[in-house]
Amino acid sequence: MSAASCLLSEDPFLCSICLDVFTDPVTTPCGHNFCKNCINEHWNSNDQYLCPMCKEVFNIRPDMKVNTLFSEVVSQFRQEAQQKASSALKSCLVLLVFLVIPVCLAFIYVRTQLMDPVENLEDRMCTKHNKPLELFCKTDQTFVCVFCSVLDHKTHDVVPLKEEYERQKAELGKTEAEIQEMIQKRRLKIEEIKHSVDLSEEAADREKAEGVQVFTALKESVERSLNELIEMIEEKQRTTEKQAEDFIKELEQEISELKKRSSEVEKLSHSEDHLHFLQNFLSLKAAPPTKDWTEVSVHLSYEGTVVKVVAQLEKTLSKQMKKLFEAELKRVQQYAVDVTLDPDTAHPDLILSDDGKQVYDSDVWKKLPDNPERFSFYICVLGKQSLSSGRFYFEVQVKEKTGWTLGVARESFNRKGEITPSPEDGFWTIWLTKNYYFVLGDPPVDLSLKSPPQKVGVFVDYEEGLVSFYDVDAAALIYSFTGCSFTEKLYPIFSPLTNDGGKNSAPLIISPVNQTA
Repeated sequence: MSAASCLLSEDPFLCSICLDVFTDPVTTPCGHNFCKNCINEHWNSNDQYLCPMCKEVFNIRPDMKVNTLFSEVVSQFRQEAQQKASSALKSCLVLLVFLVIPVCLAFIYVRTQLMDPVENLEDRMCTKHNKPLELFCKTDQTFVCVFCSVLDHKTHDVVPLKEEYERQKAELGKTEAEIQEMIQKRRLKIEEIKHSVDLSEEAADREKAEGVQVFTALKESVERSLNELIEMIEEKQRTTEKQAEDFIKELEQEISELKKRSSEVEKLSHSEDHLHFLQNFLSLKAAPPTKDWTEVSVHLSYEGTVVKVVAQLEKTLSKQMKKLFEAELKRVQQYAVDVTLDPDTAHPDLILSDDGKQVYDSDVWKKLPDNPERFSFYICVLGKQSLSSGRFYFEVQVKEKTGWTLGVARESFNRKGEITPSPEDGFWTIWLTKNYYFVLGDPPVDLSLKSPPQKVGVFVDYEEGLVSFYDVDAAALIYSFTGCSFTEKLYPIFSPLTNDGGKNSAPLIISPVNQTA
């Protein structure tokens, strides 16, 4: 039965068959009203067509039409009744008995708990005891009724729904606060990423501008050198042509003089005058004033011209490269870290300064605690500072040493046994031993340096997978490990190598970085 049927105060709006408000009301020939579906079902189940109210019998089944006017009145009444019901009714969780009271429009219950109207009242009832689910079992995390709490859950932690509701609501508030905090952190991370992109774009623009400037200068140098080469060759050619032209002119002049002498000789040879012949013979017999052309030649050699120009170009390019590396070094020096040596990692042969900035080999094994961090095979020591993201840079003085090792190493490498200190084993280092610079790897790399570095800079870009070594004084790149995959902390690693009978006694010194503008 609908809620509206509980509020009816007028029988004319009730169907006498279903006892509910009319639906599609129709009127019989005798004048009584019924729901269209109700009267049709009534006649379908009986042999006679009679009125349920007055019992009048119809010989022919009436063709029932919906009473339009009455239907509109009933519909209006139904709407008003539903509006009143929604403001006056409360759903009862334990519905035992109800009465229709037309005046007060309320239910009378044996036990009454009122709440806002709900559609799923049956879901709020205990299926086992048919009692309202008023309690919450925290042990089983389920809803229970009063009977459940003293029977199936008597040893469990059972609390009223309201108490659990308030607790969970407070917890929900914390969850909401946490969610909002997470949202805020992610928004900040978005801003951080956007800012990083902006900084990257600015750096890219600067790098492109510098690259354009450098390569434009290189291009201009090459073009200038090419023009100089062409001009030099053409000048040589012009000089050669002028020399040849002078030689030819001089030779033609001599030929002209010789032809003249030849004509005179020819003429004299036909003379019959003895006195005239003898008078002119002596002058014509003498050699004409000509040049000895035996060793004379035109030089057409251009050997060394290109080499000379390229050598000059190389000097120019070297200057440009030096400027480029100076700028690069200044950039990486911005990531300078104040590195100090970690005595807990130092090999027992090593002596560290009090300030943790110098280390050398003593050739004497000291009795020290053999903690897991300490080197016991390689004569090395680590820096205290580590890197697991970002970039860092430090400089080490290697002056007056004949052997050393510098670089970075991952945290988990073997410090006790013999290994190959290569990138495959977690070492990214360069070595000097017996005036031989090299990088251990697969394969090893020989380093050809123009001059021994006095101070070495080490730069690491964790995300980029880059470890670079610089000759600080020469502002030159020594070597770079590229495409590395770092997954652990990286520590600076230092080895002064053995003392070598005093030949390699100078210390490695961690130097302050001079960050020039």
